[in-house]
Amino acid sequence: MHFNSFCRWLFLWTVVCLPVLPLATHAQQKLKWAHVYESAEPYHTESVWAAEEIKKRSKGKFDIQVFPASSLGKETDLNQGLMLGSVDIMIGGPSFAARSYPRFGIAYYPFIFRDGEHLLAYSKSSLFQEMVNEFRQKTGIQVTAYTYYGARHTTANKTFNQCADIKGLKIRVPDAPAYTATWQACGANPTPIAFAEVYLALQNGTVDAQENPLTTIEAKKFFEVQKSIMLTGHIVDGLITMVAPHVWSNLSPAEQKMFGEVMQEAATRASAKVKKREAELIDFFKKKGLNVVEVNRKSFQDSVLKNKPVESMKLERADYDRVQAVK
Repeated sequence: MHFNSFCRWLFLWTVVCLPVLPLATHAQQKLKWAHVYESAEPYHTESVWAAEEIKKRSKGKFDIQVFPASSLGKETDLNQGLMLGSVDIMIGGPSFAARSYPRFGIAYYPFIFRDGEHLLAYSKSSLFQEMVNEFRQKTGIQVTAYTYYGARHTTANKTFNQCADIKGLKIRVPDAPAYTATWQACGANPTPIAFAEVYLALQNGTVDAQENPLTTIEAKKFFEVQKSIMLTGHIVDGLITMVAPHVWSNLSPAEQKMFGEVMQEAATRASAKVKKREAELIDFFKKKGLNVVEVNRKSFQDSVLKNKPVESMKLERADYDRVQAVK
């Protein structure tokens, strides 16, 4: 056989006989999504939906496991974990993120929001987008969504109607300064206790009262160890979804867009479920034998404005005014 013919034969034989190798696939990224809420709550169920949706839309590239009920730590730990790299995604209160970016704290000034719709309008405002961008520039963390958490009301074994009635009341609050303002303004004794420990603290009398949205009072079964619910509505609360710097900075622009869209859809779904359930719970608690009390909210609001003005909480009056103007 001529040498050139032999080479052509050898090349063809090699092409035909070599095993067909699969096309290279992307390495799967396993991510941890953490929060402190119960597995039955919409914050968890919609986070699980979002994790599955991201996996589907990325064709399996991102495999996200959601860890509920403080299983990876309390809220302070999770916020630190975003920066340390031990947590990849979390959903939690912006009051904790406000420790590293104080402007977020304006959403926790008591009575700043008229209702849940006002909060969600704020989450879509140019003011909030400005804050999101500044927060990312400072920390590298990307806020992708805002979920309505509910109006915070108060449970206790004794009823009260106005600010003057709660002097000396020992009330559990989250470990963030924004939550203490209403109670300090009225002379109560706000006591920070980790979320996972609140039921036991109420049961054994470590504290007399606590404050949370109705949906959380139901999910955490606080109504089992308290006799009354006062509809203080002192804070209209929300949760932000955050992606850690080590994750966000490595996503392509298309992946960032997809993460944001899915997480916002999950937040919208969770917000709708919370609003629906909130409306049903007054009758639920009454049927459980609890006293449900409409308080004089103005007495609380007036005391806050007098004793805890915006500036005293190191918040900007300009931000307060811009929130008030949001429609």
